Amino acid sequence: MTKETAIKLFNDKQIRTLWNDDQEKWYFSIVDVVGVLTESKNPQTYWRVMKKRLLDEGNETVTNCNAFKMQAADGKMRLTDVADTEQLFRLIQSIPSPKAEPFKLWLAQVGRERIDEIEDPEIGIDRLMETYLRKGYSKEWINQRLKSIEIRKELTDEWENRGVKKGQEYAILTDEITKAWSGKTTKQYKTFKDLKKENLRDHMTNIELVLNMLAEASTTEISKEKEPKTFYENKEVARKGGNVAKAARLQLENTTGKRLLQS
Repeated sequence: MTKETAIKLFNDKQIRTLWNDDQEKWYFSIVDVVGVLTESKNPQTYWRVMKKRLLDEGNETVTNCNAFKMQAADGKMRLTDVADTEQLFRLIQSIPSPKAEPFKLWLAQVGRERIDEIEDPEIGIDRLMETYLRKGYSKEWINQRLKSIEIRKELTDEWENRGVKKGQEYAILTDEITKAWSGKTTKQYKTFKDLKKENLRDHMTNIELVLNMLAEASTTEISKEKEPKTFYENKEVARKGGNVAKAARLQLENTTGKRLLQS
């Protein structure tokens, strides 16, 4: 089963989601939905109490709910109760909220948009650009960000070809690249920018994005040339790719007299 993680926005509130390619459906974090609909200060507790009540009532929707690992507020992957669109429609009936009807319309729209994006990938790119524009990013920055996504995809495709496992191994190699060019691991970089669960790349400047793209593109090209066979060899390639961008960063910093990494 292949899954794609994403963050969806309802009234500017984040809802963690997973797209299941095999089943062709979205799964939504129930606690995130509860938080949006109830505006509870502790949606975890609200859902725990609600879940027990529904289980005691023999509610089949709750019984059939799945749990997938999703990124929590502390950045760690934790098991999270999820529901598909149909299950959420049923659960919403048990949550008294004036947002229930608008949320149902939003759910239907999310499902329809994903099918549209599969048929025409450009639609997904346009929607992503619209999301960044609403958040106040410049068109110049957005173009860099979209390009960085393309370069990242080329790198992960190369890792997949080399037998690198998704998840932890991808994260380790990403850390090697980031530390090589920036001098910081991904976690240290996020701390430097005072980020928690936010996406690091969404908070990079144009020049930081360019350097990160150079590091990842270099890693891809070196990997194609060296054809690493083991994970250790892939780590060596990741460092070399990152060092290409490090050299560019140091040269530019020496020339301008300014530090390029911004908090």
